[in-house]
Amino acid sequence: MTIARKLLVFLLILLTMASSSAFADQRHVVTPSQLAAAVADHVERQDADRSAIHEALGQPEVRKMATSMGIDLARANAAVDTIAGAELTRAANAARQVNQQLVGGASTIVISTTTIIIILLLIIILIIAIK
Repeated sequence: MTIARKLLVFLLILLTMASSSAFADQRHVVTPSQLAAAVADHVERQDADRSAIHEALGQPEVRKMATSMGIDLARANAAVDTIAGAELTRAANAARQVNQQLVGGASTIVISTTTIIIILLLIIILIIAIK
């Protein structure tokens, strides 16, 4: 009986090894180049979002408003480089709206632009306070 058991165990080991090598040869759903492209695209999007926020924080109107609110823009700019995910997306969307409305050096600020600037600054302040 022990010989039969040893033979059965040996056959099971062989079957396991054969099946694992057969599964190892299967193609992956996502190729490594597609995965690398997706990661590069994600990083590129994050860099573009951060760039938009830095651009908005560099606007003279935003600097003036931040100074009047007592916000340290150097600290806010440093915080932009640490945020990610949903916070980065929200801040970037607000920053793009600010940049779009202030393009060309507009000298007047409408209430909606002021609101967007305040929201952008508050998001950054909250992120700084949380970390």
